[in-house]
Amino acid sequence: MPLFTPAGIAKAGRARMSVLIMFYRRHLPHWQRADSALFITWRLHGSLPRRTLAASLKESNPGKRFLVLDRELDRAASGPTWLKDVGLAKVVVDALHHGAEHLQLYRLSAYVVMSNHVHILIWPKALLPEITKAIKGFTARESNRMLGRTGKKFWQDESFDHAVRSEDEFYRIVRYIEWNPVKAGLVESPEKWLSSSAVKKSE
Repeated sequence: MPLFTPAGIAKAGRARMSVLIMFYRRHLPHWQRADSALFITWRLHGSLPRRTLAASLKESNPGKRFLVLDRELDRAASGPTWLKDVGLAKVVVDALHHGAEHLQLYRLSAYVVMSNHVHILIWPKALLPEITKAIKGFTARESNRMLGRTGKKFWQDESFDHAVRSEDEFYRIVRYIEWNPVKAGLVESPEKWLSSSAVKKSE
């Protein structure tokens, strides 16, 4: 079955999803299409310097603003890089698969866990806040437990999300996600990065 197809999403998951849904995030309306794949990125708390965040606000285009921040995250020159730890990265990877296969929150098409951030591409079966709360909540608690931290933030509250508009864009995002470790100079080919969907594709 082709990756780019919403077929079966409504039947397999949450019947409450309609074609276009509005929810509120930080008191502002946010729209989610039930028939669109979502590209979502979130990062560790404190992983970007204030100067980079301030510079990104000068960029009016959301896509370009995202690239400014993502390039800085790839440099991993500021803040925590806990996900370099293989055990902590595995907690996130396992949670992503659990959210898809057992909780039935989404269908997982691509993912990568970097040292300080996570990219995923999914077909949602639930509202985005429910998805991020489940995955980020569990992984934060488990990671903090492994790190011996109590009552401290692990993930940054906000996440970046983008509704995929076409099949071409879908496959560009898959490549963007799986080639992220190569672009960051960490490995020579995508399948060499173990915390990535590219690994299973190479098996």
